[in-house]
Formats: sequence, structure tokens, C-alpha cells
Amino acid sequence: MILPKALQPGDTIGVIAPASPPNIENLKKAIPFFENIGFKVQLGHYVEEVHGYLAGTDEQRLKDLHDMFRDDNIKAIICAGGGYGTGRIAASIDYDLIKKHPKIFWGYSDITYLHTAIRQQTGLITFHGPMLASDIGKDDFHEHSKQAFNQLSQPTPMIYDHTYSELKVISKGDANGEIVGGNLSLIVNSLGGPYEIDTNGKLLFIEDVDEPPYRIDSFLSQLKHAGKLDDAAGIIVGDFNNAKPKKDRPSFTLEQVLNDYLSTLNKPVISGFKIGHCQPHYAIPLGVQANLSTEAKRLSIEPGVIGGSS
Repeated sequence: MILPKALQPGDTIGVIAPASPPNIENLKKAIPFFENIGFKVQLGHYVEEVHGYLAGTDEQRLKDLHDMFRDDNIKAIICAGGGYGTGRIAASIDYDLIKKHPKIFWGYSDITYLHTAIRQQTGLITFHGPMLASDIGKDDFHEHSKQAFNQLSQPTPMIYDHTYSELKVISKGDANGEIVGGNLSLIVNSLGGPYEIDTNGKLLFIEDVDEPPYRIDSFLSQLKHAGKLDDAAGIIVGDFNNAKPKKDRPSFTLEQVLNDYLSTLNKPVISGFKIGHCQPHYAIPLGVQANLSTEAKRLSIEPGVIGGSS
């Protein structure tokens, strides 16, 4: 496990778009947020490129990623947005470069694929949190979401309990383990490949957006058949925004689907965490040790950074 160094006032944050083209207006509206909390912002060379449904060619997006890790003046890398495309570049990433230049890496949604690949290839702790064009540059960016960036400036243990949102126990228990996961569809996309997620003894976090219950059913079914649910020490269920059945068609509810797959696991499973495609969006480090307790209805997370940048 490699903990990145905490940010210091005046540090530079690099912004890349490793997936789909971000909304440039929202991206530029987000930059003052970081400047106002004491950081400089440097955009990747290809952030504004459009190549079909990708933010530039695979080579361009990969170069921005490598350049930001290679540049020691860049102390953190925050993704502009998600969409689709990170799985296309995962096999070409120079993971030795990341090991030699570890730093904060932050994003969510399609960035889940990179979180899993980078962690499992290098041991680097990464962060699942709101991005510039997708969240920060929008008018409804929540104050609690803004506060989540404080964890990058000093080692801070985090406790998420019922004071943040209503939590529901799906299966009782208490477990410790590394937090892994992210977007459910991206987790499923990793199965059978070289970056297949390892859930053995881990706390598996899942979230998604705009997926009807039957699709979530299919994702969880695939994870079950792959042994990922049985291997996990516990399940953290984040936000499933707009998980609505298609109109005029019979359907289970999201709650019914989650209960079908998770209620009989004989391990802690709690739903209701506002982590994912939602506002507020609470950011968490991935790869750190955490405790999930249904008796306390609490997720306790160790810090995701150490010390300070040089």
C-alpha cells in the first residue's frame, strides 16, 4: 500500500480527461474552486480534445496521464469527468512510472477502471470523489461535497454514520478490510480480464447511475457467479441515482434487487451512503483499511494521505 503525500498550500493540481469529452464550460467554472482553497490548476494538453465519444485518442489521453504522473511539480491528478474510455488505455499504462511518482489520483464513474488497475498494479491509494466538469462546475455542487477535499490536505480518519444520510442494514455483521470498487458496471466490465477486481477479504463499494433494476440485477448476478460477493468481507452500497424501472413494464424495485443478492450473505451490508452520482457526494479513499459495522451503522475509514508534499 502506497499512501500519496498530502497537499500543501500553493501545490499544483493536474486535470486530465481520460474518458469522454468533458463539458468545457463546467470544467472552467470549476477551476476557481481549487484556486480559492489555495491550489494552482494545470490542465492536461489534450483535455479539450474530442475523438468520437472519447476525450482525444487513446494515445493522447494516455500521454496526459503519464505526463501528469511524471511531472513532480504536479502533486495531485483530478479527472475532469467520466463517461467511457478508461478501459481502453489500462493495458498501456506505465505502472512502474506511477510507482516511481506516486501522488493523489481522484475521480469516479468510468474512472473506476483506473482505480482498480492502478491499485492492483502499484498499491497506490486513490480517491473516489467528485470531478470538475461532472460536479464541481455545476450550480448544485453541495457544500458537503466541497468539504470532502479537505482530506487531501492532512491525514484525516473519516466516519460516515446516520448523521450524513439514512443508512439501512441489509445484512448484519462487522468487518475490517480495504475499500475497493466504485461504479458497479465498471466493476463487472473488469471480470475476466487482467484488471479483474480482487474482493477477497475487502469491503466492496458499489454505486451506479441511470441503470434500471433489471440491469443492476444482471450486474449483481455476474458478481455473484464470479464469487466476488462471497469473497468480500462486507458490502458498502452507495447511491444508485435514477435506478427506475422502464415505464409500462413490470419490475422489481431497486431495494428488492439488493435484498435478493445481499441480504443472505452473512456479512455486513449497509445501503444509503451518499457516495456516487449524487449531491452531496462524499469522497472516500480506495485501498485503505476501513471498518463496516451494522450494530453502529457506521463506516470508519483510515486516512488516504500521509505527511506533506516536498
